Amino acid sequence: MILLKLSCVLGCVFLMVHADTYLHYPRGSNNRLREKSANRNNGNRVFDSQNNNRGGYNVGIREAGQDGNQESEQYQQEYFQSSTTGKTYMPIRWTSQHGSGGEEDTNPNKLNANFVIQVMLQPATTESRYERMIDGTSQSTQDYSQPQQRYDRTLRRNIYKESSNTFINRRNNRVRTDRVLQEPFEWYDKCRVRERNKGLFTADQNVNNNQGSTATRQNPNGQRRGYECPEERDHFPYWHPSPWVDIMVYSKNASMCDYYKKESFNTKNKWECVENFQNGVTSHYSNFNNQADCTTGGGQWLEFSQYLEILEDATTEAACNAKKAQNPGTKIEWARPINLNGNINKKCLVKPPALQCAEYPFGRVNHLGNGADLGEIGYSWEIPHFPSGKTMAAVFRTRYNITTDDYDGWSIDSRQNGNEKSPVVNNPNAYFGASEPLALAINTAQFGRTFQDRSHKFYLKPRPASMAANDIKILSVQGKRGNIVQTYPGVEYDFVPKNLETKTNELIHVLWTGSNTHDNNPPGGDGQTGDDGEGQGGTDRSNILGMRNRLDNWPIPDDHPENFLNHIEVKWSAYSDQTPTAGDLGVQLASSGYFKDYDSVDSSLQNQLNNASPSFKGAVFRIKKKGTYHYMCSRNNNFSNRSQKGSFVVS
Repeated sequence: MILLKLSCVLGCVFLMVHADTYLHYPRGSNNRLREKSANRNNGNRVFDSQNNNRGGYNVGIREAGQDGNQESEQYQQEYFQSSTTGKTYMPIRWTSQHGSGGEEDTNPNKLNANFVIQVMLQPATTESRYERMIDGTSQSTQDYSQPQQRYDRTLRRNIYKESSNTFINRRNNRVRTDRVLQEPFEWYDKCRVRERNKGLFTADQNVNNNQGSTATRQNPNGQRRGYECPEERDHFPYWHPSPWVDIMVYSKNASMCDYYKKESFNTKNKWECVENFQNGVTSHYSNFNNQADCTTGGGQWLEFSQYLEILEDATTEAACNAKKAQNPGTKIEWARPINLNGNINKKCLVKPPALQCAEYPFGRVNHLGNGADLGEIGYSWEIPHFPSGKTMAAVFRTRYNITTDDYDGWSIDSRQNGNEKSPVVNNPNAYFGASEPLALAINTAQFGRTFQDRSHKFYLKPRPASMAANDIKILSVQGKRGNIVQTYPGVEYDFVPKNLETKTNELIHVLWTGSNTHDNNPPGGDGQTGDDGEGQGGTDRSNILGMRNRLDNWPIPDDHPENFLNHIEVKWSAYSDQTPTAGDLGVQLASSGYFKDYDSVDSSLQNQLNNASPSFKGAVFRIKKKGTYHYMCSRNNNFSNRSQKGSFVVS
């Protein structure tokens, strides 16, 4: 069986604390959907977060008065892809409770923190109800039943085996269209059937051997959360093919970056055993986790490649090579994609960029992870270019760990498992002189934990030709309704990035989303309930109005020389069939899209935006004149809440 040392980013032994992490932009769900309560209803809805129940933001909503109980009422934000000549940059913002980074001798953070950012992609045109990524309308977890086992005379043990028709019926009877679907059903099949990696350090935990790769030190009984694979969740880089595309890893120190880049599935192909169903059709799962057992059991040990998308119109290697010539700035490869449907033929794959890696910046402990200068810790993601021209559906995943220096987590493996050999055991006794023993509160299932958050679904769409050559920087809104103690561990409203640095030849894409059900009602868990703020309770609303400086609380007219609207070129708006004027765009931004043009303004808009949409579907413009321009939200600016203001810094 496979013997692999522990991958330390997501697998060393950590201090036993509630080191929660929360994704704030794009909006992290923390397994929430559309709850009106401060606590989420189902912490196992789609993934294992290990986070406080209070975290997360509800799914976006299209219009006032809707609550998202139908898929048509939900709004998923739409971003523009990079083009061959212009890049699109999305801000990523998160907080991690127990800090990060820093030198042990110069600051109080004596910890080893790691943070991994990944994305899962799928063509938005995917029609199969059993494969299509959705946010769902029910707060329940998807159903699952495992394949049946039969006795194999050659191997002299039970193995999982079924016909392809049996599998199809099993899947079709379990996947529900009203429940969230991110990883596909087939991914969990792989995890449940494949033997776990018994080379890993599990301390003194009794990890069940009949649960496949769903059983780990952190999840010894194989509890299921959606279709997530616990073994893959707990370890990075993973040793088998995965549907998650790597973006960025922040490491304790930069010396680890060469290892992570080398082992990332983005650049290093991974291997997996491929067997057949009972009727000879290729299966998507296998019992075997290594080459020797695979070939002995009659399977094929095959190599798989990571990808951003499959160019389906290039059906031969020659046609794929032609795609390379047509897209010289894009890495395209004739290779085998992950086996999720039994098709193991090679395809024309658009390869992802290499994993980026850097030393984790300093973050303060127990201050929601703010940095040394009290600013937010974040990352700017360069959205990829997709040469097919298709719109892609996507979900973000972030994972966070803090490790102690109690022993060397990199050199330890299964040889140190068990009560007698493990350097840590559950609730050990500590002796002080001749005193009675004192018990230390250690749970080795949690003494080394992976914390996680994920976004709701969003879209990446091709650019209009008029914007193909420019870089695009995204401006949006994070947070939810309430004051700081009511939203915690979420955040209050704020523009993101708060200070957008741009150039006169760069474009700014403004968009945001919100909910109508952020009521923050009881149960409140570990914090206060309530939703202090202006306007109708539970509703998120934002808008943008120019102002002279951020010390003021009054907007200025659109034609004021210090208003950014007086110096823009509008390129596109979701609310206009034709390119709108600057005045039209000013009205759209001020009313959150309620008014489409300057001439449509009347008295029907409620003055606190109650009847406006919680989501602004987007507009793109550039600021032609250098300078610093300020703006505010008229609604979210009262004494009980953090003021929602921002600036454009144009060079």
